[in-house]
Amino acid sequence: MKILVLGGTWFLGRAVAQAALDRGWSVSAFNRGRSGTAPQGTREIHGDRTVPEDLAALAEHGPWDAVIDTSASELAPRDVLSGAKALEPVAGKYVYISTVNAYRGWPNEPLAESSEVLDGPADADAGYGRLPANWDGPDWYYGRQKAGAERASLAAFGAERVSILRPGVILGPGEYVGRLPWWLRRAEKGGAILAPGEPDKSIQPVDVRDVAAFALDQAVTTSGGAFNVTAPVGRETMGGFLTACLEATGSAGRLVWAPDGLLIEHGVQQWTEMPLWRTHAGVWNIDSSGAQAAGLRCRPLAETVAATWEWMQGGGTPVEHPRWAEHGISMAKETEILAKLGA
Repeated sequence: MKILVLGGTWFLGRAVAQAALDRGWSVSAFNRGRSGTAPQGTREIHGDRTVPEDLAALAEHGPWDAVIDTSASELAPRDVLSGAKALEPVAGKYVYISTVNAYRGWPNEPLAESSEVLDGPADADAGYGRLPANWDGPDWYYGRQKAGAERASLAAFGAERVSILRPGVILGPGEYVGRLPWWLRRAEKGGAILAPGEPDKSIQPVDVRDVAAFALDQAVTTSGGAFNVTAPVGRETMGGFLTACLEATGSAGRLVWAPDGLLIEHGVQQWTEMPLWRTHAGVWNIDSSGAQAAGLRCRPLAETVAATWEWMQGGGTPVEHPRWAEHGISMAKETEILAKLGA
């Protein structure tokens, strides 16, 4: 296989490139060359996806059996559309990495692949607006952008040549968002550790390496489709996740569980101050049985935790990103809530 990875230097894109190289595939990576590097053995092509001349020059490096688009998070749908149109004559399959945010019902409702997708048009410009301060509802602005980008890839390649992957939370070595690394550092500190909600609450993070493997599997298929890419509902829990953080770091810390209501009363920001904690009914109720049937295999979350800690201890550092600073509760605020719990 000859594949083109749009991106290839960050978290998921780099994992895709590495996994393809491990399979013996020929890998090209198109990016601006401003942050990170693609794995050794990758053919890097530098350019900007929003510049028509760069896209035309990229197409001349083809053909490829498949394109895997991992770098469209900040792009307007119209830019995804122009890029996909430029590559359509020189590529067989297009695998677009979307998100569960593209669903109208996320995070308030349980989701399946048949759930309604938001109404972002394929040729839309960026800028659906900005979220108001302290907004805790669905991020429809980002969701519409990703939904529009999905439609852009379909408009360029056609439904039979496009696989759309909609992950929820992706964790693992190389994570730049900072959710799992924050919990690992907090576990390492030990002591009484504020734990959110209920220990048996189901969560569905997926390992970056498993998403990469599934993307490559889709690259070789001769049909298209849309897939939710999450761990199975009910297999993993918040209690199991935090216990795995303690075990990976060798910590003697003690989990002190705080009810949702107490955390909300103290103004704890869901999803950021307590990473992975969110009370909305659908956030961890995403049916990924279609992807499982198509070959998605999700390793146990404890393996992801251990591998991430090993990466951190080995000097691994993520690509710098402002989202890292958003995550984690302050020690003062945590101490205040722990005192309310008698810890």
